[in-house]
Amino acid sequence: MRNLTKIMVLFVMFITFLSCKQQQARMPISRKSGTFMKESAVRNKKLVAGEEGKIDSIIKSNPKIKYLASKKGYWYTYVAKNEKDTLRPKKGDIAQFDYEIMDFKGNILYSEVELRPQTYHVDKENIMMGLRDGIKLMHKNEKVTFLFPSHMAYGSHGDNKLIKSNQPIICTVTLNDFKAPEKVESKPKTE
Repeated sequence: MRNLTKIMVLFVMFITFLSCKQQQARMPISRKSGTFMKESAVRNKKLVAGEEGKIDSIIKSNPKIKYLASKKGYWYTYVAKNEKDTLRPKKGDIAQFDYEIMDFKGNILYSEVELRPQTYHVDKENIMMGLRDGIKLMHKNEKVTFLFPSHMAYGSHGDNKLIKSNQPIICTVTLNDFKAPEKVESKPKTE
């Protein structure tokens, strides 16, 4: 009887082995033509063009203020410039700054008092893309107003509070200080 059970088990294992042949990957049943991506690109181009038009209106509305275009697609002007210092924050530095966020109509969304103080490890923390780049343009004790299109601000998602989806913003930043992180000295081991 035991031999019969062993034979049955071996037979079931053999049949299972034969039925487990290598399956080939199947192609998806529905194939997209890429129209979604094309439509999305067209929507994004229209969005960027609209935001750039608004930024251009802000710049032209006060010709006494000189705005500079960044390589990243935002504009900025110095409210207070520091011509004495030459150093700027670099990756790994710890920057201390204050900032205020307004919409393009000049309404304060987040005041400097609400947001202060800010401490940022340059290029090592996830903050708004425009700020991440803009802080590295500044010297200590400078105050700069940035005009960020939505893709450099909070993007298509907003901040889930006061900043809406695809909302460009005005951000005024004061870089109070920055310094290299202190190196932790290792103590010699005592045995």
